[in-house]
Amino acid sequence: MASMDTSNPPSSAARRAAAIARHLAGLTPRAAAAPVLEASACLSYTPPDSAEPAPAFSTLELRALLDGHHLRERDWVFGAMEESPLFCPRRQGGKVFVSPDYNEGKEGQREATMRRVGHLARRGVFRGWLTEPGADAELRKLALLECLGMYDHSLAIKIGVHFFLWGSAIKFLGTKRHHDKWLADTESYVIKGCFAMTELGHGSNVRGIETVATYDSKTREFVINTPCESAQKYWIGGAANHATHTIVFAQLHINGRNEGVHAFVAQIRDENENVLPNIQIADCGHKIGLNGVDNGRIWFKNIRVPRENLLNLVADVLPDGQYVSMIDNPDQRFAAFLSPLTLGRVNIAVNAVYISKVGLAIAVRYALSRRAFSVTPDGPEMLLLDYPSHQRRLLPLLAKACLMSSAANFMKRMYVKRTPELNKAIHIYSSALKATLTWQNMTTLQECREACGGQGLKTENRIGIFKAEFDVQSTFEGDNNVLMQQVSKALYAEFLAAKRKKQPFNGLGLEHLNGPCPVIPDNLTSGTLRSSRFQMDLLCLRERDLLKQFAEEVSNYLARESREKALMLSYQLAEDLARAFTERTILEIFLDDEKNVPAGSLKDVLGLLRSLYVMVCIDESVSFLRYGCLSRENVASARKEVMTLCSELRPHALAIVSSFGIPDAFLSPLAFDWIEANAPSSGSE
Repeated sequence: MASMDTSNPPSSAARRAAAIARHLAGLTPRAAAAPVLEASACLSYTPPDSAEPAPAFSTLELRALLDGHHLRERDWVFGAMEESPLFCPRRQGGKVFVSPDYNEGKEGQREATMRRVGHLARRGVFRGWLTEPGADAELRKLALLECLGMYDHSLAIKIGVHFFLWGSAIKFLGTKRHHDKWLADTESYVIKGCFAMTELGHGSNVRGIETVATYDSKTREFVINTPCESAQKYWIGGAANHATHTIVFAQLHINGRNEGVHAFVAQIRDENENVLPNIQIADCGHKIGLNGVDNGRIWFKNIRVPRENLLNLVADVLPDGQYVSMIDNPDQRFAAFLSPLTLGRVNIAVNAVYISKVGLAIAVRYALSRRAFSVTPDGPEMLLLDYPSHQRRLLPLLAKACLMSSAANFMKRMYVKRTPELNKAIHIYSSALKATLTWQNMTTLQECREACGGQGLKTENRIGIFKAEFDVQSTFEGDNNVLMQQVSKALYAEFLAAKRKKQPFNGLGLEHLNGPCPVIPDNLTSGTLRSSRFQMDLLCLRERDLLKQFAEEVSNYLARESREKALMLSYQLAEDLARAFTERTILEIFLDDEKNVPAGSLKDVLGLLRSLYVMVCIDESVSFLRYGCLSRENVASARKEVMTLCSELRPHALAIVSSFGIPDAFLSPLAFDWIEANAPSSGSE
């Protein structure tokens, strides 16, 4: 910030005297006869790119680190959207922007979404999404979906339901007969799939779903029924208007015996999009967001599907009605049936980070061009981002977005290279990160909206509408609170297993529990607070202590309660433990990325981002103080360090958001010449 001359400031009395003199001068006859109006200089827009210092590091290198893979393909699909009139390009403030028309009604948004899907299919965006093998093909698919999500959440969800829920269920729960019949037609959109798992009465508790599929050995068919109103399939994306087929999750009944939840393929519309007999479909109605997705409700009344429509990778029914499975344990079998949800959670978590990036890119650019107030009378107004309080609002969010990018990439790499041995770890990581990253996205969007003032309320500036569009992430594909409880239960199981077998911890990053307990210094200096060794020690210490306390509390309850009730009653420690595990995981992943960056300016900035992330974790979580990991004095030191780190990160803010690689057209007028964008002559075209 430029230095300000504060020498010999006028006294308040002198300023009042001058104001009175001007007022009295305005009452003279001469002034009344011929008033003299002085022109007032209007606030002007200065592009941050020309006013801020040149980046101290390569923004391309940081983008490669944050995006992780397939940068060229990302830019290609961005271009494919910018070039098409279907994506609503408009010129404002001298630039072209693309975003959906949220003023359209529900049906209009749905049809616009479907037209965009068709255009992307014709451009070859989805080529190989289900039929091309290999980890690289899967990563390319994920990269393209991330870009589509930055344009519109409805577009990403519409595509995600079709490919990642319906398509993944066919691919990963089915066998060759299902692949041959449905994968190619799914990829080309000859058929349109949806995923009927959630019911009115059961969402997170999939075991409790009430839809029933009864095997008829005479006709070799499954008869699917909705036995009661709470069993209606609910929130089924694609069902209300467009889907021709669905995966139905139902309780499998054979000869009066319930074999548990299984997945079946059923056709719900014909080639002319007419609903088939014995199937009833209703609209879920208008929503606070995601109105471009046609969520529907489905009832089944004695619909019959061939025996071959059971997705039989995990379990099968022979023609005579004999039930066979390669997995004897019902719990493990049930977990296998839920495997398609894992990819959905991965997608949601990653998409949340990218939406946070869009919001931050807009809010930071605005804060680097918007001025308010001055610190001296008649002095120049200050840029918003030069206020320490504004830095505290936005820059910690920027640090979190960068570290969470690394975590998202880690999760994607683990998923595409998955093996049966990794399934448990993938479930735990995807649950923890889906919950944490989506919660953080909503926090980020709210702060960015407020940081943009009234301009943040305008739909065209994206941040405000994103709040409604992405609020659903907290509950679909698993309620976040339930997912975090699952994380704590899994950690508890690992703790008991290691204790019972008298073996060291192995996996989930819990190996730190095998070593001595970290020791935290009594007095923390700035150098210590920024030390990666100290930061890992601290987060590991908190996780270690919480896991031990959680296990002890559950054990105490077990003296008089069942295991499930004991876990239920320990929910407070469970919440803190899941958060500790996730924050330690995010830091550990980022450190692995950071160590591969050579010494230099980029590595220095990564160190600032990492340190700010940890200091904010300390500042925002009472668990460090509550459980005695840090003293009051050390918590206060960490809080002060947040302000110092924000001021050091301030010169790099523009370069960091530029490294997100988001084309200007996918931001908003507020991120650029917002004065010209609001002039009468610059209305949208």
